[in-house]
Amino acid sequence: MKAKTKLIHGIHIGDPLTGAVTVPIYQTSTYRQEGVGSHKGYEYSRTGNPTRAALEELMAVLEEGHAGFAFSSGMAAITAVMMLFSNGDHIILTDDVYGGTYRIMSKVLNRFGLEHTFVDTTKLEDIRAAIRPNTKAIYIETPTNPLLKVTDIAEAAKLAQEHDLLTIVDNTFMTSYFQSPISLGADIVLHSATKYLGGHSDVVAGVVVVNTEELAQRIHFIQNATGGVLGAQDSWLLMRGLKTLGIRMEEHERNARAIVEFLQSHPKVKNIYYPGLLTHPNYETAKRQATGFGAIVSFDVDSENTLEQLMRKLKYFTLAESLGAVESLISVPAKMTHASIPAQRREELGITDTLIRISIGIEDHEDLIEDLTQALQ
Repeated sequence: MKAKTKLIHGIHIGDPLTGAVTVPIYQTSTYRQEGVGSHKGYEYSRTGNPTRAALEELMAVLEEGHAGFAFSSGMAAITAVMMLFSNGDHIILTDDVYGGTYRIMSKVLNRFGLEHTFVDTTKLEDIRAAIRPNTKAIYIETPTNPLLKVTDIAEAAKLAQEHDLLTIVDNTFMTSYFQSPISLGADIVLHSATKYLGGHSDVVAGVVVVNTEELAQRIHFIQNATGGVLGAQDSWLLMRGLKTLGIRMEEHERNARAIVEFLQSHPKVKNIYYPGLLTHPNYETAKRQATGFGAIVSFDVDSENTLEQLMRKLKYFTLAESLGAVESLISVPAKMTHASIPAQRREELGITDTLIRISIGIEDHEDLIEDLTQALQ
């Protein structure tokens, strides 16, 4: 089954009672039992809900995993995965991660004794050097947010297996349409489903897909125990968004290529970060492990004055803290998505005060380029 077909027919979706072609929204908190402990597979919607279950099954199919789990946000999904570990365990993470991931590791989970080290996971030797006797997992964000660095998932997973570690991959930017981490050796895949999977800026959600029954049982226990589940309405919205993921990702990327070409020729643009550029240091890795390069582009402008002018004059790019939507979005990572990272650390990573990140939507790219042109004049 091809990718676009799988998005629509990957599982049997519908209602056998009425013939409805979409999964009904089971807006219920509890379920009638025929007797004590005797039910039809559902007893309480925190534990399981038919609408959420359909979404979770579909995500497992799309990510080529064993089981999927839907959470109330991407951060809820990350938190649940980190709860697999215990006091004194050590996690290696990509250095250039989303600010929320950095925040929860350095300001929340560290208080419970979970140790961590941020390294450049594009360099296998840096990962190897960071492994300790108490290391339990390698957490990879690829491409990274916001500098678009690309880690070789297969090589990192191979190293993890040699040391009996879990490989966890945040697949938000590429989605299951362009990249399949589990087929490359990953154990757990994460998504902020708020982004491309939903795709319409109308739902906040997170997804976890695991590759074994043992991990599935552990994640389900944590999900049920902590309760950060996705509601039925949002589960339905996410399934609706997934149906068009393929055509959206292809259009996003077509627009991205055109806009990157425009940015390359503009005198006020200094550095461009996009895995689809031949000059990108990880271009070959990106080309090898994914079927697309995505539609997130970051770039530096020549001054803060240019940045402020750009934000003030744009018409079609919405200044907002998100990405992956049908509308084009723009942000300043140092002051928005990555403001929780200390300034010195941002400087070390290359997240400058003049760095701009754009999430390119599915509008006509000619209009987007015209908008950028007039805003940069």
